[in-house]
Amino acid sequence: MTAVFAHQGMLVEAVFPLEGKALPREHAQALQHALTERLPWLSSDAGAGIHPLKLVSGPERLALLSGRTRLILRVNGNRLEALQALAGVELNVAGHALRLGAVHLRVLQSHATLYAYRVAAMGVDEPAFMQIMEAELAALAIAGERVCGKRQSVLVDGFEMATFSMMLHGLVPEQSLRLQERGLGPHRLLGCGIFVPHKSAAAVGG
Repeated sequence: MTAVFAHQGMLVEAVFPLEGKALPREHAQALQHALTERLPWLSSDAGAGIHPLKLVSGPERLALLSGRTRLILRVNGNRLEALQALAGVELNVAGHALRLGAVHLRVLQSHATLYAYRVAAMGVDEPAFMQIMEAELAALAIAGERVCGKRQSVLVDGFEMATFSMMLHGLVPEQSLRLQERGLGPHRLLGCGIFVPHKSAAAVGG
């Protein structure tokens, strides 16, 4: 399977087990910096993204890391050698240590329902945001029903950038894969615009 990834240059999910105790909830930019120091090509590879880390929920600014938390990068499959070299590497993320385990790759799968935890756009309200998204989806020739979720934010250079969660469902396979490969909006390395398969449209409110 790995040889197929490398030959075709397709995007894959690179999944790393993590060892660590806690991270600030606002860690996306620090994680981006830590990873691009090790993998400079992340900043220029088309489609590359860093999935948001799943942290233990709660009101505290410092969130505990679950033993099931994984670092997932969406990258070109021909980067396997560089990804394998990260096994055992310790990242400093906002002063907190994250040690990476051995990577394994998984292929993107089509699914009729896709969900993004956060999508960034210039619009700070839902109508403006959806207008931008409709234009991007039209350019990608992606149909399906769109559902905008709650407004959130991510801290970038000390400023809050507005984001929304988003669900699309009723997608045909080729559109599902295209949306996962291309994403929506900017800031893929901050975890924005990365769509994953989901079984339930109820998640859009989360």
